[in-house]
Amino acid sequence: MSTPAKSPVKSILDESRQIERAAMLIRMGARMQLLESETTLSYERLIRLYKEIAGRSPSKGQLPFSTDWFLTWQENVHSSLLLGIHEYLSKAMALDAAELLVKAYRLYAEQVGTAGVDPLLSFTRAWRLVKFIDAGMLTRTRCARCGGQFVTAPYESRHFICGLCNPPARAGKSKTAGALMLH
Repeated sequence: MSTPAKSPVKSILDESRQIERAAMLIRMGARMQLLESETTLSYERLIRLYKEIAGRSPSKGQLPFSTDWFLTWQENVHSSLLLGIHEYLSKAMALDAAELLVKAYRLYAEQVGTAGVDPLLSFTRAWRLVKFIDAGMLTRTRCARCGGQFVTAPYESRHFICGLCNPPARAGKSKTAGALMLH
């Protein structure tokens, strides 16, 4: 007995949802690898959609694949903030992974903007962070001083002190506009 073919209406609706999702992700600044992972659209279709929405071809090259970036001082503060928002939203709302990341990223950008700080995480880097957490390549560890949850390498010591409680010597001394400043 053969299985019935999908109805054309359902496949058109599904494709429409996939196009809407891809368009939302492109507007957030997603790179091609993210789009391919989070949608079922063909590479060629994604390229055409990207050009139509962004007005240019997508960036070429591989995504960064190092966990080290998320562990440096300012980047760690930003990553930890985004991940805290992401975790809160995942418990509070029933959203799929892409929608959850979009909402978390928007809230992250709003929060750092309110503080007069430029967001260090691009949307694609935020996606990569969540993937690293899901894969167990990074985790969150509680700071022994302030109790905040910070992105760390797996198996971080139990007496972890975050970069806000124990900043590196040059931390917060940047004259760059939009950087974190320690007072």
